[in-house]
Amino acid sequence: MSSVERDVDPALFTATVTSLTHSFGDPTRRKVYLFLRAHPGATAADLAAHCEVHANVVRHHLERLTEGGYVTFDNVRRTTVGRPAKGYRVVDESAVLDGPVRRDAMLVALLERALEHLGPEAAETLAREVGVEYGRTLVETCGTQDSAKTVREAMGSIAGLLTAHGFAARADLEAAAPSVTSDNCPFGAAAREHPVLCAMDRGLITGMLEALGTTRVEVTLTSRALGDEACRVTASA
Repeated sequence: MSSVERDVDPALFTATVTSLTHSFGDPTRRKVYLFLRAHPGATAADLAAHCEVHANVVRHHLERLTEGGYVTFDNVRRTTVGRPAKGYRVVDESAVLDGPVRRDAMLVALLERALEHLGPEAAETLAREVGVEYGRTLVETCGTQDSAKTVREAMGSIAGLLTAHGFAARADLEAAAPSVTSDNCPFGAAAREHPVLCAMDRGLITGMLEALGTTRVEVTLTSRALGDEACRVTASA
């Protein structure tokens, strides 16, 4: 067995495969992506004609690809009255091969040392603030904040966004309070040493909910690093 094979993190590998399957597991979705590589700026109507499906079907696939950060769009001026059309393009052709999960051991080490110097209270406040800001940016960058959503709709979208970014997340929308469980922690062992990092997950969901137009929601967190059975964020209206 080579050193590369021994160094593979099973959770990281699973999260990457889950993310790629989420974004490219459908043949029409792959067809959409490949068409955009060859025809940047194509609209949903262009893609619907190419794939021979309804425009709403194409929009569903475009939403999944934008959630994963593989596709983005620019507003295209129209000659007729109405909202500008969206011209879609591939963000980075190498992203599919590299996968969305990237970790830098040196940055994690720096983060750990910074948390030690800050102290628990200031570190938790900082972690939550960073999570909120990143959550808002994540939704805005992926272009999924077009209209306000219910808490359940928002948590479903959040699970998809997190999965596309390597968290291997799944939503439970049947319970009285919808929740999202993440099976892969981007901080790895660092979270076990510094559970305060879990505040970033709570902030992340809060920021994403705000960007999705869902306000006045209480977000609670359980975490394996804190001794709980699962890393789960629950949203209560």
